[in-house]
Amino acid sequence: MVNIQKMARFRLKSCLTLFALASFIFLIIVILKFSIQEASDLPDAFGLEVIPHANRMEKSQNQLQADNATPDTDTKEVNMNAETLLEKYSVPNYNFHTFYYTWYGNPQFDGKYLHWDHPLLPHWDSKVAAAFPKGRHSPPDDIGANFYPALGAYSSRDPTVIDAHMRQMRMAAIGVLAISWYPPGMKDDNGEATDDIVPLILDAAHKYQIRVTFHIEPFKGRDEKTMFDCVKYIVEKYGEHPAFFRYKTKTGKTLPLYYIYDSYLLSPENWARLLNPNAKTSIRNTPYDGIFLALLVEEKHKRAILSSGFDGMYTYFATNGFTYGSSYRNWKSIKAFCDASSLIFVPSVGPGYIDTNIRPWNSQNTRNRIKGRYYETALSAAAEAGAQVVSITSFNEWHEGTQIEMAVPKAGHTAYLDYLPHKPGNYLQITRKWADTFSGE
Repeated sequence: MVNIQKMARFRLKSCLTLFALASFIFLIIVILKFSIQEASDLPDAFGLEVIPHANRMEKSQNQLQADNATPDTDTKEVNMNAETLLEKYSVPNYNFHTFYYTWYGNPQFDGKYLHWDHPLLPHWDSKVAAAFPKGRHSPPDDIGANFYPALGAYSSRDPTVIDAHMRQMRMAAIGVLAISWYPPGMKDDNGEATDDIVPLILDAAHKYQIRVTFHIEPFKGRDEKTMFDCVKYIVEKYGEHPAFFRYKTKTGKTLPLYYIYDSYLLSPENWARLLNPNAKTSIRNTPYDGIFLALLVEEKHKRAILSSGFDGMYTYFATNGFTYGSSYRNWKSIKAFCDASSLIFVPSVGPGYIDTNIRPWNSQNTRNRIKGRYYETALSAAAEAGAQVVSITSFNEWHEGTQIEMAVPKAGHTAYLDYLPHKPGNYLQITRKWADTFSGE
């Protein structure tokens, strides 16, 4: 009888213990569920919530078309959201520029993929080239990049994509985007003509108080005469738009600013015919005058840029040590040269570099992001050099892995890199953190 009673008490005690444990577990589950729900309701300034249709990459083509048939059905709501964004974030820093590319396309907006299907470029040495794969990429899962965009294999013509880009720039405090530009009817080797996208960019930029300048590419036939024609075209077609960027000089004059990529391909004598105020064909002191920045690659280019009549220089490449101009250790001396020569020095900073998904033989030029430290080192070097204007390489040059645009983890045919353990907007956040450092002209 005693043993039975003891056993009964033991069973009752065990049951009570199990009941208490079960109740405790149930309570924890309820708390966690509530917390998760609460967290999901919180806005994430640099998460995917700020990207319209950010999950489109997981949808079918038919669903994509349905999504974009009326991307923003309530215009008032869209405008309200934009106004809320403008109120939440400080005024853009117009000394923070970023290089921007509009050459991407997809079947929905362009009838085919553009640039995402970039070919693998062969090495110039045929013996080296033979050791690496050939062909081209097959989007949307296999793209010509080492990272994968949060917006998927998007089109640069998609209004929702353009709006998302402007939102990201505004959140990062970027004031000026330098749009990669070819004259009407001209294009790069892997895309289509994009001048007709410029009005879309200007309108969207204006909505977010961002300005637009032009990064003039080395188009076929570029010389002093065709450059004059191009600048004239840009000013006459886009110069009156409120988003068209004008740089305020030390004398108080405001002029359009132009980045001239691969400017060294044209001789100083040719450039002087355009930029020397005493030349008969000079653009100076005409309605089309501007601030012209040359690309500095080699050290000897400093003198050539000065004799050409340029107003300043930039370095573009996001690979520290790749060129004289892109090497951080040289920026102080370059800035000193520019100061002594009354030139503007605009160093180019970037979050890293990797292009092995289009140049598989170029791994030696990869620059690891080191979870954002590489980018901060570049920004710090620009600040220490005394630069007041900085150009960011890039917002969305995905082929070379220099983008600060939001990227997401992606598994599949290609093993893509990502920004983990940070969020997709990590590089926007870093950019915004540094914006106040470069505040004066």
